[in-house]
Amino acid sequence: MPKVLRKAHGQPLRDEMRRQGLSGPGLAARTKEIDPTGRGVSAATIGRIAGRGSTARERCELSTAWLIAEVLNARMHDLFSLPPPAAAGAEKTRA
Repeated sequence: MPKVLRKAHGQPLRDEMRRQGLSGPGLAARTKEIDPTGRGVSAATIGRIAGRGSTARERCELSTAWLIAEVLNARMHDLFSLPPPAAAGAEKTRA
């Protein structure tokens, strides 16, 4: 599955979580409610995506980003972006 990048090192995500009064565990619980598989996104993963510092991660799965944006009722492109083509594994051309 494709990966997406969090925007501005996660600041828009942190801002939206704060605006809605959601903690990482709270957001995680809500993702489980809407995930068709019932698994949702773990609080640890949300912490890495929204976090700062050494444990923060810039990339996440598209499905993870979708669940987070859906719970926050936010446009996914306000929180996440696609990686540049070279980082996404651009197609190789044959000579």
